[in-house]
Amino acid sequence: MPSDAAPLALYIHWPFCLAKCPYCDFNSHVRDVIPQARFAAALRRELAQDAARLNADGPRRLGSIFFGGGTPSLMDPATVAALIADATTLFTPLPDLEITLEANPTSVEAGRLRAFRDAGINRVSLGIQSLDDDALRLLGREHSATQAIDALDLARGLFDRISFDLIYARPGQSLPAWRAELDRALSLVSDHLSLYQLTIEPGTRFEGLHRQGLLALPDEDDAARLYEETAIVAGRHGLMGYEVSNYARPGAESRHNLTYWRYGDYLGIGPGAHSRLTLDGTLHATRRHRAPEPWAERVERQGSGVMQDETLSARDRAREMLLMGLRLSEGIPEDRFARRTGMAMADALDPAILAAALEEGYLLRDETTDGPVLRATPSGRLRLEALLGALVL
Repeated sequence: MPSDAAPLALYIHWPFCLAKCPYCDFNSHVRDVIPQARFAAALRRELAQDAARLNADGPRRLGSIFFGGGTPSLMDPATVAALIADATTLFTPLPDLEITLEANPTSVEAGRLRAFRDAGINRVSLGIQSLDDDALRLLGREHSATQAIDALDLARGLFDRISFDLIYARPGQSLPAWRAELDRALSLVSDHLSLYQLTIEPGTRFEGLHRQGLLALPDEDDAARLYEETAIVAGRHGLMGYEVSNYARPGAESRHNLTYWRYGDYLGIGPGAHSRLTLDGTLHATRRHRAPEPWAERVERQGSGVMQDETLSARDRAREMLLMGLRLSEGIPEDRFARRTGMAMADALDPAILAAALEEGYLLRDETTDGPVLRATPSGRLRLEALLGALVL
């Protein structure tokens, strides 16, 4: 791909955690001793091999790096620094390269934030999840509300850009309590908020409790009211909902995640990481071995932990771009959709469902100077999962 193509997003997965949260189905693993040196070497080797493949026609521009997990704040800061140095040498970094690291607000991890800043991190995403101690215990978190507030305060003095996560629709959660919790968090840091509804995921401890009748979540109507209240409170603090689960001040949106939602090219390295990469004019979907040690063994043997590499058809690309892009309040420009997928948007949508969704006000088709844009309205984004299931062919 020529070097003037859209910038690449790089995701680096660190799979280790201090404990497995009872609601979590992410690719995260608990180890008594984390093999820091082995996994640092494997990540660096895998990055180098993938970069050689991607840069065959000249160095790709790099727009963002995101250290996710797992718990990447358990990485040695020296490993973070080495991976940033590798990435910015192997690719051509943009002058305003965004480099994010996810961190939990335990005292140990918060105490390392300064070292991560010195390693090159310029944006931190804190897994606060709640400012209520009872909720934190229910969620199996390793920090208290006081530690969360202290971590936010510390991060504010170290980083220009801060995001934090909250989980809503928790058992017994009331609207006034949620409003107060949001206000308290956003009064400390009001740059970027990621919001996640508590759901029962297969294979988690919460699934077993839910099956036994020991864990009850708010019904759909109550969860919807909590979600709608979030936009009101966030708006009072100057944050706008730019994606279904994300709110930001103008200009503070996650550039890395926007690459996913706009269906740009991204490279994921580490256990279980996925990629969407344009090579020789074809979009490839790759997936790496999910288990940490087998992934490391594959990298040590052959330089990569990739288990699957397939080219995506025009219909595959169209479906993925619709599922991602309609999450954004900005929607999907139909011209960009056609260039990226090779299909007209109308050919990828059920015409009867589209007409009904437009009539009901769940979708809008705006005419702009750059051509038509299809986007979901706030009420449409509230029903997006069901809408997309019917709409996308």
